[in-house]
Amino acid sequence: MSTTTPSTASGNELQQQSRAAALWPALTGAALGVLILYVVGFAGAHTIHEAAHDARHSLNFPCH
Repeated sequence: MSTTTPSTASGNELQQQSRAAALWPALTGAALGVLILYVVGFAGAHTIHEAAHDARHSLNFPCH
């Protein structure tokens, strides 16, 4: 006599769940990329320069 535990989800359901779990990081990254491009696209050149300049200094990277 052998005992088996019933499966709660079929193979197709598990495949759909794993696909959805893999899709969230990609969608989050794409949304973040679009947001960054939107913000940078509408920011003035001086603002972008100062932000890059401050970031370089915060990382102790010489820029001039």
